[in-house]
Amino acid sequence: MVEAHLSLLKIGDFAKLAGTNLRTLRYYEELGLLIPASRSQGGFRYYRRTDLNRLGMIHDLQSLGLALDRIRDLMATREQGGTRKEFLAKVLTALNEQDRLLELRVAELAAQRNSIASAVSKLNDCGSCKHAPTSDNNYCEPCQMTGERLPATLSALF
Repeated sequence: MVEAHLSLLKIGDFAKLAGTNLRTLRYYEELGLLIPASRSQGGFRYYRRTDLNRLGMIHDLQSLGLALDRIRDLMATREQGGTRKEFLAKVLTALNEQDRLLELRVAELAAQRNSIASAVSKLNDCGSCKHAPTSDNNYCEPCQMTGERLPATLSALF
């Protein structure tokens, strides 16, 4: 039994490599997200190095806003039976879903960048203004020169 564990990582070593903690790994196991490759007779959990990739995908999907139960469903390709063709179709579905979420995130980030560009452009106009944002002028909201609202990202900082 010990020989089978030689190429595997104990849970503590795996957690260090993954940059996470034992509690998270145990919780992910409880949810069915990350199952240890093996257990010793003493109950120690062992993971494959490639499980780091699975954990990375879990984190990536979380950062895209998916709930853990949806991530489990999406990543359940290993546990689901069926033909090889069905398996590959499930993997493709999971990859396509992740790509769709990334496209949405890229669009959100582009919108945020546009907002910042608008704020920088307006801030350049502020260089010639004689007013300073204070509570007496509602922090220049609306703009003391144009009467227009400030871009939201600039208003947040004024």
